[in-house]
Amino acid sequence: MPSIITSPDSPGIDFGSWDHHDFEYDYPAGLDLKPGSTQHKTILGRVMRYGIESARVISRRHRSWEDVDEKLTAYIPTTEKEKEIRDKDRRKPVSIVFPYSYAILETLVSYLVAAFFPEPIFRYEGMGPEDIAGAILLEKVINLHCNHNKVALNLHTMFRDCSVYGFGVVSPQWVVKLGKKATREGTAQDAVLFEGNALANIDPYRYLPDPAMPIHDIQRGEYVGWMDRTNYMDMLAEEQVDDDLFNVRYLQYVSSKVSSIFGLSTHSSRRSSSRYWDISLNRQVSDPVDQLHMYVKLIPKQWKLGNSDVPEKWLFTIAGDAVIIRAKPLGLNHNMFPVAICAPDFDGYSPLAYSRLEILGGMQTVVDWLFNSHIANVRKAVNDKLIVDPFLINVKDLESSEPGGFVRMRRPAWGKSLIDSAVKQLGITDITANNMRDVGAVIQYMQQVGGTDNPIMGSLRTGGPERLTGAEYRGTAQGAISRLERIAKIVGVQAMQDIGYMFAHHTQQLMSEDMYVKASGDWPKQLMQTLGVQNDRVKVSPRDIIADYNLLVRDGSIPGGNFSDVFVQLFKIISENQQLLQTFDIVRVFEYIAVNAGAKNIDSFRLKQVPPVQPQIIPDELALAQAQLGNLVPIGGVNGTTAG
Repeated sequence: MPSIITSPDSPGIDFGSWDHHDFEYDYPAGLDLKPGSTQHKTILGRVMRYGIESARVISRRHRSWEDVDEKLTAYIPTTEKEKEIRDKDRRKPVSIVFPYSYAILETLVSYLVAAFFPEPIFRYEGMGPEDIAGAILLEKVINLHCNHNKVALNLHTMFRDCSVYGFGVVSPQWVVKLGKKATREGTAQDAVLFEGNALANIDPYRYLPDPAMPIHDIQRGEYVGWMDRTNYMDMLAEEQVDDDLFNVRYLQYVSSKVSSIFGLSTHSSRRSSSRYWDISLNRQVSDPVDQLHMYVKLIPKQWKLGNSDVPEKWLFTIAGDAVIIRAKPLGLNHNMFPVAICAPDFDGYSPLAYSRLEILGGMQTVVDWLFNSHIANVRKAVNDKLIVDPFLINVKDLESSEPGGFVRMRRPAWGKSLIDSAVKQLGITDITANNMRDVGAVIQYMQQVGGTDNPIMGSLRTGGPERLTGAEYRGTAQGAISRLERIAKIVGVQAMQDIGYMFAHHTQQLMSEDMYVKASGDWPKQLMQTLGVQNDRVKVSPRDIIADYNLLVRDGSIPGGNFSDVFVQLFKIISENQQLLQTFDIVRVFEYIAVNAGAKNIDSFRLKQVPPVQPQIIPDELALAQAQLGNLVPIGGVNGTTAG
């Protein structure tokens, strides 16, 4: 069991045995961060206290989250009686979770995916005329990063987490992948294989926010962090290529590198224990290392990290609760904690938020009980007991399940018609006959509370002799969509805006290599004059993306989700009325309908030829006067008779 940090001066870890080991690390900014030094102990104690305090608060919610996880896995621990039933016949049903919460989760996540995944995920526009080209190239570069590093998968996990646990957390990062690149001469040379933006998901069970701040306002907190797990060998390899890492080799003298921060809580997380944090591992086979990553807002002079009195943001990483392996000022132009969070059901004040599935947990439990009690009643009826008089009947014949068999009466019953006295079936009353009806009623309540409805979930109403009308479908669908759209709008403002903002700043500040982006759509036309774009590949250098920009956050709607048929009807009316055709731009009306219905790349289908000249109607007197001046020519030629 790792030692617990108790104070900055006496952290509770004995570094004395390490005094004779010196791996001669070069520490940043002249700091003395060798394990066992006074400065190492002080910083270690302060950072660990942040983590312990945060874990104490957030771990109170773990039990509730585990209940939700259990409902999503459709797993209920079997009782001893059910184990006996399963051992005898694995085909027999036992208690299960009726997975309606999972269906609601799928609906919520699917809507968010549809709302935010149309490319490009992050859109930018120049603030001034001189910024147009730079903003376009910035958008294309970031979109390439998102595709290469599969950012959409990380966003999907964030959407799922916020629906299950009340919040989803990601860390926008700038990653540089080094490796070997083949040359035309047949050799290989060291090179930057790829650099760009990436997202890292943070497990809500291992998230460590400042509990003094509302959950959505992490940037005003004094710190924010999280824990993850790696292994010693991977850390040694990373230390060789990451200049910010140090002290990794000292970890070989730490017997257990598993953190005890969350072990301080009164409840041990079943989910986390089973997935990541089972400390009963065979150390001869695996050597896991828990890392605490903590961003801290501090005054360097007070922490003896420099002479500045101005607050700075630093990143510390502690391995195994014992060794500081990273300590550096962030130095990012956006001056933000590189952490983004979405909590669509937040109340604006609390450090944690309840999720939709947590709110629905009580009703899900009722559905499970109704469903499983009905199964139990049916099972009892199918496996009903018999009362048998073994003096009158051969019991072994009765136990046989073969069709067409004989049940022999014993000699005392011969010729006495005592069969009714020999065998009697116990009557079973179906007290759960209305359970499935009640299940349907509770499910309707869950839909209303969860903001989903049958049309949104991809199913039509069942039951009732009447047919589903178009007006009923549109009304219920649009009502549910409006509630889901609210969630998406909040996610856009909370998380997507911060991620897009940090991605842009990271790219402008940290991009060092030229790269090529593919010209597609109509945006090359806007660059033709500025950059001389002549083909479908555009070379982008770091200086090309330096521009003032506005981040365009999506409005939370999905293509065609809440689009009304009104414009379709108007389009038909305009197209059939000559006077309206001369008043309204029918092409723009069509484009509006197509875009809002979800169509993409409308410009790709335009005719390439020059559009015909539209006729102009003028009075006869004016036409004759203009013809005499030579400004009008008859369609048939100079001597033609038809005027145009």
